[in-house]
Amino acid sequence: MNALAATNRNFRQAARILGLDSKLERSLLIPFREIKVECTIPKDDGMLVSYVGFRVQHDNARGPMKGGIRYHPEVDLDEVNALAQLMTWKTAVVDIPYGGAKGGIGCVPKELSLSELERLTRVFTQKIHDLIGINTDVPAPDMGTNAQTMAWILDEYSKFHGHSPAVVTGKPVDLGGSLGREAATGRGVVYAAEALLNQQGKQIKDLTFAIQGFGNVGSWVAKLIHEIGGKVVAVSDITGAVKNQNGLDIPALLGHKEATGKLNDFGGGDVMSTDELLTHDCDVLIPCALGGVLNRENADHVKAKFIVEAANHPTDPDADEILSKKGVLILPDIYANAGGVTVSYFEWVQNIQGFMWEEEKVNRELKKYMTKAFGNLKSMCQSHSCNLRMGAFTLGVNRVARATQLRGWEA
Repeated sequence: MNALAATNRNFRQAARILGLDSKLERSLLIPFREIKVECTIPKDDGMLVSYVGFRVQHDNARGPMKGGIRYHPEVDLDEVNALAQLMTWKTAVVDIPYGGAKGGIGCVPKELSLSELERLTRVFTQKIHDLIGINTDVPAPDMGTNAQTMAWILDEYSKFHGHSPAVVTGKPVDLGGSLGREAATGRGVVYAAEALLNQQGKQIKDLTFAIQGFGNVGSWVAKLIHEIGGKVVAVSDITGAVKNQNGLDIPALLGHKEATGKLNDFGGGDVMSTDELLTHDCDVLIPCALGGVLNRENADHVKAKFIVEAANHPTDPDADEILSKKGVLILPDIYANAGGVTVSYFEWVQNIQGFMWEEEKVNRELKKYMTKAFGNLKSMCQSHSCNLRMGAFTLGVNRVARATQLRGWEA
């Protein structure tokens, strides 16, 4: 089942649990606006190439729409739609005043030079600048994009609208980016895991962890768990996978990855196949890479007792069912990886105020938001007798539905 179908299914189940009016349900599902633009740029050798860019703005009942821009060959309207909708529920789960959006360009960023990426970003911004804005839609980095991409968008947007640092988040700190933003998604995942484990009477320092994906999110999750005293026993990314039942030395592994660009040949662990990581013997499995990695083929072999979804949609509905029957607790993506968008909100607030925070304050506020959201999620689970995923979806959908009704959607 693709990401859009799975997201729609979760939404419909939540709507049924909440007893939503069918007209309101349909209204909440349809995106506010879908944008598809052609972006033609000259390559460095002078040849013209065309790419397709997307921006889906899903819902703005609770505030400006918010969501990343990804550069990836598999970007298509269905995927962008699903991710935009997820952002609507995600921002509502952690109770920040945003709606959902998502965008992307179908390209292979590794095959483009820095100047080609800059030209592509600027052309994309020219095409959508009048449809994004501080109080309309605030983009952020995602897969294949970074703080530099946001700096180009800010610069191009400002040519049309004057200096507007709050139009994007995830910017370089020198251009109004927030301290703590780079680590935010990973830190939020750790705070979310802590909230779940505490509620189960467990602590990170007593458990073993396997982490799939060692990019920005995965590496921060590993680093922070290691600092708390948790044992990271296996890590994988597209370059390979390493394991060590006594716990990997994460600072040394980060140094090795930095120096060689890959996980293989790391002296402090044994090589394993990347597929094996998801079924590796551990207490907590944290998928931090692409969606759909846990499916009906491998779900039965998962040994972890807890899964914390740092990636978007890593567990498909078949796997969800199999894992639930096995008694595995899954902390859903729309809550677990909301740290990034929460600190994006803090960045937006700082830009609007023109007053920047200390990193300690950013992390303290993030912990407060993640811990409070988990309490709200658990009370939805109790009042509707549902699992954590449905607890998160009912919490998010209910907030958006209430805001929509209060604003008078039938008029």
